[in-house]
This record gives sequence, C-alpha cells and structure tokens, in this order.
Amino acid sequence: MAQSSIEWTEMTWNPTTGCNKVSAGCKFCYAEVMTRRLQAMGIQKYKDGFNKVRVHLGALQIPYSWKGSKVVFVNSMSDLFHPDVPLSFIQKVFEVMNNTPQHTYQVLTKRAERLYELHYKLNWTKNIWMGVSVEDERVVSRIDFLRETNAKTKFLSCEPLIGPLQNMNLTNIDWVIVGGESGRKARPMSEQWVWDIKMQCQEQEVAFFFKQWGGINKKKAGRQLAGMTYDEMPAREIILE
Repeated sequence: MAQSSIEWTEMTWNPTTGCNKVSAGCKFCYAEVMTRRLQAMGIQKYKDGFNKVRVHLGALQIPYSWKGSKVVFVNSMSDLFHPDVPLSFIQKVFEVMNNTPQHTYQVLTKRAERLYELHYKLNWTKNIWMGVSVEDERVVSRIDFLRETNAKTKFLSCEPLIGPLQNMNLTNIDWVIVGGESGRKARPMSEQWVWDIKMQCQEQEVAFFFKQWGGINKKKAGRQLAGMTYDEMPAREIILE
C-alpha cells in the first residue's frame, strides 16, 4: 500500500506485479520504469522485473488494516486481468474487496476481453469500480466488453490520450478520465480531442475528470481546461466500519 499522487485516487494496492505491453498506450509505461527503479533498490516484490507477473498472497491482508474509508487504485503496477493471473487469485482479490465495503476500489485493465470472460464468476459489490483504458480509436471495443459486465460502476481511462475518440457510446458508463502522456518522449495530445470527449460526456450525462496535459513538465502544464478544473466523479457510497 502507498499514498498516491494520482489525482483521481487516494492510495494504491498491488496484490499483483508485472505486466507486458498490449497496445499503443503501453509504449512508455510508467509501471515498467518504476519497476526498474524498485528492482534496483532491492525491493523483493519487484525482484523478477516488469515482464514477470507475480501474485502476492501476503498483500491480500493489507486492506483489512486500513482505517476509515479509502479510495484505492488496485494494481497500479500490473493488470489484474492479465492472462498470467489465475482466476482463483482474482477471486481472492475480489473477496477482500467484498469484505471491506468501507473502501472504494478502482480496478483498471487493458484486457477487456478477459474481464468479460470472467466477470460472471466474480462478486461485484457496489464498492468495486471497474475501468478499461481507451487511448485511441483502435481500442474502443474495450468499452463494449466493459459495458456488458456486472460491475456496478464502470469507467474509462483515456490516458495517455494519443488520438481522437469521437462518437463513443457511453451507455452504462459512469465516468471518463482524460489525460495526456507525461515524460521526455510524451506523445502530444490535441486540445480538441479533450473538448470532444468532454462534450460527449456532457451530452450523455457521464462524469468527466480531466487529469493532466502531461508533457515533459506535467506540473507546469497543469490540469486546467480553459481555466477550469474538472474533477467530476461517480457518486460514492461510504460505509464506515
């Protein structure tokens, strides 16, 4: 568990680590860079590097120790629906989330097909928000797979946004996050792409969250759109212990 600087969450929880690249959005994966750093620091959890997917049974106990009500990004350093993560372990992760309804869990995947294949075998309590990454029009089919799942709250992460996303069907989608790529080699994001997504959200009554412009200096670039900050989120049911 770690406090997070990601604007749309409070903390991260990584019961699995490791991944591999599946689409253009993965090109400059921050988790890969971070894994190399943690491996060099001798952190045991990352000893096998980024391309080795590992499950961590000990991490399943961590959420039971949190006080109050947290917003938690699950697997910032991996993908819970990676084919190398057994269904039995995914079910264990869901059991933890089911048993701690005071926390809101945000699960994000690029493996929308596997999510759809397994969704009926999982217990989708209200505190589990399920999202898919949609970086450009080549992967919009992920939205359809997500839409058909039993998740109570569904969201899209359009980050890094590397192409336009026009005429999206946002039926049964509750939230859209948009953000530009950051880092020295960041691919540019058009302001028009952002406005277009914002208008789609407005027309289809979907919460819109603008995370960042990105670039080499993302702090300097900021996260305002025409002088406004957009921090909309789905309604969250808070259950205290």
